[in-house]
Amino acid sequence: MSSLQHLRIKMYRTVARQLHGVVPCWVCGQHVTPEAATLEHIQALCDGGNSHAENLAISHEVCNGQRHAIGPVPASSTLPGQVQRRSAQALNGKMA
Repeated sequence: MSSLQHLRIKMYRTVARQLHGVVPCWVCGQHVTPEAATLEHIQALCDGGNSHAENLAISHEVCNGQRHAIGPVPASSTLPGQVQRRSAQALNGKMA
């Protein structure tokens, strides 16, 4: 098992424990099951990000791929430290 896989499991369990079993996707906000969980780089590696825990979040595999296909997710103005949630249309490739 790679160190990132180990970190994903550890982060998932920590978030699940803190939020009573509900692990929200960093991109869409919906619950992520352990099988569908991936590590999302908040600041992409190609943009100078790293794989340290503070730059990683849990997301669905599909959301992770779609996020990078349609560009960066803007920061939330109402929730510091989180992202602005995209509409379902934006996630389906139909930018609003």
